[in-house]
Amino acid sequence: MRENGLKNDTGRNERGRNERGRNRRGGKKSRTISALRSLDTFLPLILSLLTLVVLGSLMALLHGVAPYDIGRLVWKHVLSTPYGLSQILFRATPLIFTGLAVAIAFQTGLFNIGAEGQAVVGSLALATVGCTFSGLPALLLWPLVLGAGLFMGGFWGWIPGWLKARWGTHEVINTIMLNFIALALSNYVISHHLAMPESVRTADVAPSLWLPRLSGLWPATQGSPVNLSFVIAVFLAIAIHFFLKSTRAGFALRAAGRGPRAALWAGVKVNRAIILSMALSGAMASLVGLNTVLGYKHYYEDGMTGGVGFIGIGVALLARNNPIAIIPSALFFGFLSFTGLAINHLVPKEAVDVLTGAILILAILAEAWRRKRNRAVRAFTKRSGETGGGGDK
Repeated sequence: MRENGLKNDTGRNERGRNERGRNRRGGKKSRTISALRSLDTFLPLILSLLTLVVLGSLMALLHGVAPYDIGRLVWKHVLSTPYGLSQILFRATPLIFTGLAVAIAFQTGLFNIGAEGQAVVGSLALATVGCTFSGLPALLLWPLVLGAGLFMGGFWGWIPGWLKARWGTHEVINTIMLNFIALALSNYVISHHLAMPESVRTADVAPSLWLPRLSGLWPATQGSPVNLSFVIAVFLAIAIHFFLKSTRAGFALRAAGRGPRAALWAGVKVNRAIILSMALSGAMASLVGLNTVLGYKHYYEDGMTGGVGFIGIGVALLARNNPIAIIPSALFFGFLSFTGLAINHLVPKEAVDVLTGAILILAILAEAWRRKRNRAVRAFTKRSGETGGGGDK
């Protein structure tokens, strides 16, 4: 009896040691995965800041300017003045819209490079309706103008979505081609049908459509073009976040992006999700016109979008397609844009454009690294489960 008791005690102690060992190993694995995910989260921002400091200093030295002088000038004219801060907000506004457009498509596993074209056709439609029907009362004109812009942007996004769902054609090729078509179509319509004499712009939209500038609430920003569209952009970023995380349609979009085959088993109509995602993405890009047309110039001008659709790709990647994180990401690129003007007498603005391009490339590389790392983490977790790590259960 005593021997049996000793054996049982020995067995229990050995099982306890084994269990504690598995728990320690499981804890180490969990900490490793947590550390990888933390690095994954902050890597794009870290790379962007390092690039800004290192490459920016190098460019300053190449032009015979001390980096300290550049930093002092940026602080004096950009970061420490209400006007400089409001310029950052103004330049970040269209980037929030295009960043959200790219992020919505990314959530469904789609790469929408067509935000530029979608912003062009949406802004042009918005301005065309706004100046053509300027005699209508505001109560009728506002939904008509917004509907026209959202419809054209959404339709321009729907085209590659439908082609992807119906024929399997790659959305990258389709959206690139549609960018060229949108720019050429805009140029033709403006120059041959809508342009004011000796100009490349439409007539002014109705004054009832003009968005108020924030200088009414922030008098120190008098003269800055920042307007109510910035507040709308922030609100939409929050709304899109909750749409993707808390609604059935948002779940369908994310499920289709993470695994089409598994999404089908979950009852998600993947092709419908692809089309909806691209249409929503195009509609979001069309809202660039709120800032440039209704809030700033009050007309559409050929070339007005200025590449915000392409920069929006970097905004979304830097934010890791998180709608909330797109706000600070867009502010960062807005800061770069206005800084180029503020230091133009010391360093050519093109140098800042090169710096922006380098950050965009690094954001793309960081996103590629993130996906590769996620695959490695999933494989690591799967192997741990297969080897019977009790701490992971």
